[in-house]
Amino acid sequence: MERPSILTLLTDDLLLKIISLLTDDFDRKSFRSTCKVFHWVDSLHRTHLRVLRPEFLSTLVAKFPSLDSLDLSVCPRIDDGTIPLLLSSIPSGSSSWAGNIKRLNLSRCTGLRFPGVQMVVGFFVNLETVDVSYCCGFGDREAAALSCLAGLRELNFDKCLCVTDVGLAKIVVGCPNLESLSLKWCFEVTDIGIELLSKKCTELKHLDISYLKVTSESLHAVGRMERLEVLEMVGCGLVNDMGLHYLGKGCPSLQVLDISRCDKLSSSALVSVIKAHSGLLQLHASYSFFEIPVTFLYQFKDLKKLRSLRIDGARVSDTSFQIIGANCKVLVEIGMGKCRGVSDTCIIQLVSGCVNLKVFNLTCCSDLTDSAIRAIAESCRDLSCLKLECCNLLSQKSLEYLGSHCVLLEEIDLTDCSGINDIGLKYLSKCSELICLKLGLCTNISNKGLSYFASNCPNIRELDLYRCLGIGDDGLASLSVGCKKLKKLILSYCSAVTDRGMECLGYLEELSDLELRGLPNITGTGLRALAAGCRRLSELDLKHCENIDDSGFWALAYYSRNLQQINLSGCQISDVSLCMLMGNLTRLQDAKLVDLINVTANGFELALRACCVRLKKLKLLASLRRQLSRETVETLKARGCKIRWD
Repeated sequence: MERPSILTLLTDDLLLKIISLLTDDFDRKSFRSTCKVFHWVDSLHRTHLRVLRPEFLSTLVAKFPSLDSLDLSVCPRIDDGTIPLLLSSIPSGSSSWAGNIKRLNLSRCTGLRFPGVQMVVGFFVNLETVDVSYCCGFGDREAAALSCLAGLRELNFDKCLCVTDVGLAKIVVGCPNLESLSLKWCFEVTDIGIELLSKKCTELKHLDISYLKVTSESLHAVGRMERLEVLEMVGCGLVNDMGLHYLGKGCPSLQVLDISRCDKLSSSALVSVIKAHSGLLQLHASYSFFEIPVTFLYQFKDLKKLRSLRIDGARVSDTSFQIIGANCKVLVEIGMGKCRGVSDTCIIQLVSGCVNLKVFNLTCCSDLTDSAIRAIAESCRDLSCLKLECCNLLSQKSLEYLGSHCVLLEEIDLTDCSGINDIGLKYLSKCSELICLKLGLCTNISNKGLSYFASNCPNIRELDLYRCLGIGDDGLASLSVGCKKLKKLILSYCSAVTDRGMECLGYLEELSDLELRGLPNITGTGLRALAAGCRRLSELDLKHCENIDDSGFWALAYYSRNLQQINLSGCQISDVSLCMLMGNLTRLQDAKLVDLINVTANGFELALRACCVRLKKLKLLASLRRQLSRETVETLKARGCKIRWD
């Protein structure tokens, strides 16, 4: 008698429990591909949907009844004209679905204006989180439309360049329950807007005013926000020490403070904040102070809960880190990139006390040797991220220490570390949990070193091999076998790579971001193999790949329908191929088309007309400005496309 399948013993509740534990997209895909039952369970469990093509929204709504989060940020053609069509396509039986949506992402929907926003707000009436960041044309009218969402709790206005104090006033009056607000790069918002915000939004917990032209008077107002926990004010160049004194007297709930790149502040003024907020969890002051005085660091004795500290760009001393190590015992992240005066002794003293460090940024600390890395590896066993770019005195011994002690390491940046070689990579490959590895400009590594990672690090998602001249087809063959989860790969100027290497990459089905600049040995044959295998490509850089013929671009037009960004500058593409490519790539939003010597002005005209409704960013030669028709240029701009004339 045939035994019943074990799958029959798994109830729906058990399956839902199993899928709730799968956090990796690759694993979830494998789960739902197993059988129809698993696929059905996945559809019941899914709460978030990132729509790639708007025409499929109505079908997807019916498949996923539990959705409460919708992301339209990568959709082309989201504008005032398409919104009515998009919303009207939703089946009438799915009307309750709109009421269930609590989070909506419209980031970079640059063609959206007041009529479209008004329709969206009227359709999704129960929204609590809205992201309209990088909608550069958004202004006060659009803000007024969003203010109708009385239940709004989180709003991201980053780089909404036309929003002024008037628009902000509409928001704070209409949405008094806001808990998180980001106004980064909203240059027209002033002290007046922040003053009103502090009075109306008493529930605010997270505020980002980075790069605004506000003064210390804004921090006077912010100081009255009793529930504020996170304040980010990067690049607020008009704020002076008085602003920090205001913060020191207010914001009793403050836990996270970022004053990076505020060049009018002094460390002595920051002392007033530290004394009044001993419960700070994160303090970021990168590139704000020329020097970190020892007298200032003595105040850290009160910051017993501090978990993250960034002081990039400052001058430090051995005593500085002795004090930090002695007082900040629970520190899990420290940023010291480009700090002057960092020595092996500094690091040894720091890690003797801060043994819980997980994230360590030592970018451009060029005086460090293997002794410093040994101290880190032996003391910080839970290390997950280590940035060592331009630390040229390090050798293979450093990687041996890391491979032996830091088995939980997930990310390491070794860019331009000239002492790194294949033997060092063999040691490092013992860190089998690696997800991100950056080896750009490491000229002493070869295919052999890459093979060690391919054999031992199956979870690699991102790999940077920029100008690694010893890497060729054999190394890529190893990657194609052992690193099936690879999503981002940089191979620019790895001149030994040929069409055979491209054929190997074609087996990496998860690959979505690929940079291939300046590869003279790639032809149309290689690009065809790549396009046919990597159907998930969304970003592709082929700048100065001068030997790819039209057959490769035709294959790209046929297979790579998911491309969102492409760089063809310096390629030998023809008028016909460019028109076909720009017309077929229905998700393309960002194109760089400089120095296309085989494309005529008429070819550009036809190609841009074929895709003008969906492009958001475009880079062209300045000489084309006079040759393209005014109608085409105006249509692009009207659709929200930002054109850069090079």
